[in-house]
Amino acid sequence: MSDLTRPTFHGFEQIPLREYAERAYLDYSMYVVLDRALPFLGDGLKPVQRRIIYAMSELGLSAAAKPKKSARTVGDVIGKFHPHGDSACYEAMVLMAQSFSFRYPLVDGQGNFGSSDDPKSFAAMRYTESKLTPIAEVLLGELGQGTVEWNPNFDGTLQEPGWLPARLPHLLLNGTTGIAVGMATDVPPHNLNEVVAACIRLIDEPEASVRELCEHVRGPDYPTEAEIITPRRDLLAMYETGGGSVRARATWVREANNIVITALPHQVSPSKILEQIAAQMRAKKLPWLEDLRDESDHANPVRLVLVPRSNRVDVDSLMGHLFAITDLEKSFRVNFNVIGLDGRPQVKNLKMFLSEWLHFRFDTVTRRLNHRLAKVERRLHLLEGLLVAFLNLDEVIHIIRTEDEPRAVLMARFELSEDQADYILDTKLKQLARLEEMKIRGEQDELARERDKIMAILGSKAKLKKLVKDELLADAKKFGDPRRSPLVERGAAQALSETDLVPSEPITIVLSEKGWIRAAKGHDIDPASLNYRDGDSLGHAARGRTNLQVAFLDSTGRAYSTAGHGLPSARGNGEPLTGRFSPPSGAVFIGTASAEPDARFLLASTHGYGFVTRFENFCGRNKAGKALLNPGNGGVLPPVAVNNAQTDLVVAITSAGHLLAFPISELPELDRGKGNKLIQIPPAKLKSGDETVIVVASVREGGELTLYCGQRKLSLSWRDLQAYAGSRAQRGNMLPRGFQRVDSAEAG
Repeated sequence: MSDLTRPTFHGFEQIPLREYAERAYLDYSMYVVLDRALPFLGDGLKPVQRRIIYAMSELGLSAAAKPKKSARTVGDVIGKFHPHGDSACYEAMVLMAQSFSFRYPLVDGQGNFGSSDDPKSFAAMRYTESKLTPIAEVLLGELGQGTVEWNPNFDGTLQEPGWLPARLPHLLLNGTTGIAVGMATDVPPHNLNEVVAACIRLIDEPEASVRELCEHVRGPDYPTEAEIITPRRDLLAMYETGGGSVRARATWVREANNIVITALPHQVSPSKILEQIAAQMRAKKLPWLEDLRDESDHANPVRLVLVPRSNRVDVDSLMGHLFAITDLEKSFRVNFNVIGLDGRPQVKNLKMFLSEWLHFRFDTVTRRLNHRLAKVERRLHLLEGLLVAFLNLDEVIHIIRTEDEPRAVLMARFELSEDQADYILDTKLKQLARLEEMKIRGEQDELARERDKIMAILGSKAKLKKLVKDELLADAKKFGDPRRSPLVERGAAQALSETDLVPSEPITIVLSEKGWIRAAKGHDIDPASLNYRDGDSLGHAARGRTNLQVAFLDSTGRAYSTAGHGLPSARGNGEPLTGRFSPPSGAVFIGTASAEPDARFLLASTHGYGFVTRFENFCGRNKAGKALLNPGNGGVLPPVAVNNAQTDLVVAITSAGHLLAFPISELPELDRGKGNKLIQIPPAKLKSGDETVIVVASVREGGELTLYCGQRKLSLSWRDLQAYAGSRAQRGNMLPRGFQRVDSAEAG
């Protein structure tokens, strides 16, 4: 396209789209940061909060006035100063009225302004009424005294303050949260008395460190009596860096056998706590609890009652578990990212924060004093002219009556300024008649003393500091209150393991030959007497407890585990283990075991190799199991419990009737592997399969071993076993005739 045919756009700026998008997004980002999300350090308010408070003051809604409909306030705010949605504006006003949200509420709401159970359940603004609280005076008291700069509103028809002349560091008192573009702020609330004490310390000692200031500001103070359990060193680090976290924990007491929760962390609703605990109870993960109920009322805003199943329940452990799995213990993010006096957002530590606010306060007081000084000097100037008029009253009246331009004549005759002449001319005649020289001179003397006092304060840093300190102490005395959130150093709560939550009850684990599993209550169960599915029978059984893990060993030597309380009841046929685990193709389950993690077991293969291992080596979370015993080309024998890994005897019996007993201490303790040779079997017989190990057992010192051979049984005492004693890997001795085909063995 030639230059002659290229379209032209007169009066429009032509820039690349990329540059336009970057500029537009940057402008939007700065608007969100500076005019919406982040508070100003001076008065601690976001623009919408500042406009609400200012609009309420303009409506005359002081603490001593009658409240007006909230809709009236919201209408003025969005119509005059804040052209945004009415619902968002009303919600911001409601937040400032909620005593459970703001540490020092700025709005006194009448009607339904929500509850701690549901902060957003407040009534519509057409139903509620509101006015300012007394502490709002701290923000507004000096507004008309030349302390702030005024800006035009959004349509240029009105003026609004750029900030409010706060007499206290309001941002620290009530805190705030906000999310901007690429940054956020989370300032927790604090106690007024503590913050004022830190400010006075910093005025007296400008070089005071954050650690020294923290002698006064001990930590956040939320509008709830829940404990702050963050260690002091972490709180100190938070104030030194301007970021970190605070952990709060609910408080509770014992009443008879019940647990009564009396306070919850900030912004945690009782209904949510009840819902979380009830969900755990429905999932059978809180067997210690029998019931829970909400007894909260007007007199007791938080009263949640937990009923344990018995008085034997360890209440401290139960509450520790609840703290870990529910919002009864909650962590709050802290980020002192605020807009400073330079108009830029920055993360500030406690000293930077208070130092900058004190600079703001000294500047505000200086502005106020200069404004008052100008008014005093103007009044003195006018009184000086008025005194001249009083002393020459007849002549002044004559000039006013006879002259066409009395203003100029008065100025020339009595050497008056324009302001003095105008003031004399504006004075009513009846007031001139009553004027008394003594009154004028008395007011002059009083104003002169005030002027000298103001000038002395402005001319002395020490006097200015004393004035600021006195005002801070006066406000602290008027509005200060004791700390609500107690500081108690505690460790973070730890959730109990699933086995800790399960009652310890005896069970007998029954594994069928075809791999079906079930658990019968008690240890006095005869597994062989249970009913089995057609074609199935008892494979192996073990004793355990509901709060322990149950392990299974398959024919490839892989181990699997599951929780004992999760096994199906023995009232039915149970369920197949293949539904819980994924063993290799063709593998069958050989045996089961259950014990404490440190308990020892003897593992052996039919080729006569074995080792001792701890029960914890059986356990794993993988459905495919874990390799534990390497049987080589042989088979796997069921695991055998070891009573004492130093004194027990290992008994190994082959299919040919050979029995060998040797000290278990001759076997290694391994995490997994093939192990060492238990009993000697001729290689030819082993290779052909004519002779294998069919039984292994562990006999405690002084115990006995019972062999079952068809319908007959043979009992061998500890002394009898000495006839078969030897060293590991020997051949052993033959069993008596008729007992050489052993089916099973039981150690007692």
